[in-house]
Amino acid sequence: MNINLHDQPVTPELMDLLLLADPDRNAVLGYITDSTILVCQAEGTFTAVAVLKRQGDIAELKNIAVLPPYQGRGIAKALITEVLQLATRSGARIVEVGTGNSSLSQLALYQKCGFRMHCIDTGYFDSYPEPIFETGIRCRDRVRLRVTL
Repeated sequence: MNINLHDQPVTPELMDLLLLADPDRNAVLGYITDSTILVCQAEGTFTAVAVLKRQGDIAELKNIAVLPPYQGRGIAKALITEVLQLATRSGARIVEVGTGNSSLSQLALYQKCGFRMHCIDTGYFDSYPEPIFETGIRCRDRVRLRVTL
């Protein structure tokens, strides 16, 4: 598996992948323009993506998604490792990530990668156009995690 920087316009295929992790198209469009995008590809198809945005000493993992047939193969963990290395090289001191209160596997993944819970943004997802449900739980709050580099 190769992880590469993506420095070309976002194609519809890549946007579909980004929307797996964040179903708010306007939010995605708002952060991808001034962020670093890392991609994995297999046979010419995007299989995974991660978006890192840096602001001063803090970098934020804004989006990470892996196509369902490729999940469970360590790709997300490899992307997070690459994101942390990229953030370190760029001079960031902290990397943050936010995920839904209902995103149980994502919460586990981030903690396995060294992130610690930092705070909760109550009602963050209440303004999304459609309610989000995962594992039978309504996603309403954003759990913020961070790792110190």
